Amino acid sequence: MKKLNKKYLWLSGLASVLLLGACSSESTDEVEEPVEAEGSETDEQVLNVQLDVEVASMDPQIATDGTSFEVIANIIEGLYQTDSDGKAIPALVESAEKGEDGLSYTFKLREDATWSNGDPVTANDFVYAWRRLADPDTGSEYSYIMGIAGLVNANEVLDGEKAPEELGVQATDDYTLEVQLANPVPYFESLMSFIPFFPMNEDFMDEVGDSYGTSPDTLLSNGAFTVSSYEPAATSIELDKNEDYFDADNVVLDGVDYQVIKDSQQAMLSYQNGEVDVVTLAGEQVDLFKDDPEFVNVQAGYLWYISPNTLVEGLENENLRKALATSFDKQQITDTILKDGSVPADYIIPDGLAVGPDGKDFRETSDTYLEFDPEAAKESLEAAKAELGKDTFTFGLVVEDTESAINVSQVLKSQIESNLDGVTIEIEQMPKKTRLELMKQGDYDLGLTRWGPDYADPMTYADLWVTDGNNNDGSWSNAEYDELIASSINGELSLDNEARWEALKETESILMNEAGVLPVYQKGNAVMMQDNVSGFDFHAVGLPRVYKFAVKE
Repeated sequence: MKKLNKKYLWLSGLASVLLLGACSSESTDEVEEPVEAEGSETDEQVLNVQLDVEVASMDPQIATDGTSFEVIANIIEGLYQTDSDGKAIPALVESAEKGEDGLSYTFKLREDATWSNGDPVTANDFVYAWRRLADPDTGSEYSYIMGIAGLVNANEVLDGEKAPEELGVQATDDYTLEVQLANPVPYFESLMSFIPFFPMNEDFMDEVGDSYGTSPDTLLSNGAFTVSSYEPAATSIELDKNEDYFDADNVVLDGVDYQVIKDSQQAMLSYQNGEVDVVTLAGEQVDLFKDDPEFVNVQAGYLWYISPNTLVEGLENENLRKALATSFDKQQITDTILKDGSVPADYIIPDGLAVGPDGKDFRETSDTYLEFDPEAAKESLEAAKAELGKDTFTFGLVVEDTESAINVSQVLKSQIESNLDGVTIEIEQMPKKTRLELMKQGDYDLGLTRWGPDYADPMTYADLWVTDGNNNDGSWSNAEYDELIASSINGELSLDNEARWEALKETESILMNEAGVLPVYQKGNAVMMQDNVSGFDFHAVGLPRVYKFAVKE
């Protein structure tokens, strides 16, 4: 039984005041004390995890957000998985042979892995999934990752010039997967632990069709857990231990139950009541609990930024974008609003993401850009007004309906309007999935969004803003930028690590100097984790959280 501390009493008292305030006709003479939750009467180890947004998709080749990736990774495994140090280690791979020229891989798969319907996991499951990912008809926003991985004919397949069957991957037998690359990719094996490369069972997909991932019956697992309860946009997801998982003996948890709780106050009360084991803190909660033994603060790779839609009248103007980018105080946002270890971002390639050929972090030898400077912002705005022949501008800012995003957007609105005379920001609050859809359709003005790194290389951010890129929602375009990215992926620069590294610094400079996106902050994670939970891994790259080896005593 947990001992109630002063912080808990403060929270409970606040909740009581709020509840009583809503019931004005009730007497306030007596207030029932909060009741501690007793431990489970069973010996089951079920980890209860709070999410602040819903899962957008359970399809490995369709999902794009970290929350979806986290849940998918609990039920499906790929060639590699991520260890506690963030390194890629074999999962379904029994052995891997890399060609001397770095242009080929032969993966031997373990033969004891099965899908939850009893089918064996075979090399063809990867061939099918990768072709599906690259096929333009699938409409995957992550299809471009095939080009990043360097597979032969990837770009031609993506452009519809060649059939998916010509992609550089084939199954030579049930348990042998051969991959051909067009150019060496130093981070290739790390990419193989990333969700879009996960396998899919072709026969099952043919059976369920477009209904895949809409219920437990339309999902298959080959990982540590299976799905027992789920529906799209659900506020809870229940996973059970997969007893047929090849590594089941090393999985201690009997299940994982996710609860979507967007309000941080309610989330913390659920934590203190023992209803959740892991919860994300926000705002003043961080100050209240930062000295608690159960408090955990880790730096994440997620970069939050404003994406300006350059096809919207006014936002095509570079000076107006610069005015917006330099008009808000990022330090105030991180220090007084978030308070979770987040730091101001005067860059678009995160700190701690990747180390270059010189052995130094990318940020250590790179410049910073678009710092808060209200006077410079005013000058840029005056230049924009002259160039556009307008004195007033009104833009909508789409934000997801999480507490932190709403709070940050309110500060952005206040400071932009205070520092930029004639600029009005209208906050448009909505579920994350809706925001993503609107931004993907280009049906927005400004969007407060984020990106998390898929692999430990600056390219995981840099390639987002190539012309007509799948994730270039704002349609920013620069020919020099495109050329540098293309050469760094599969051109001359890809063969020279030092020159490539310098080129990636140049791409960041081009993007930032034109304010193609407006960086806000690099995310920190402040969480509370019950003291009877251990083996819970946090990562800055790829999957933010991994539960496979978690234990709940």
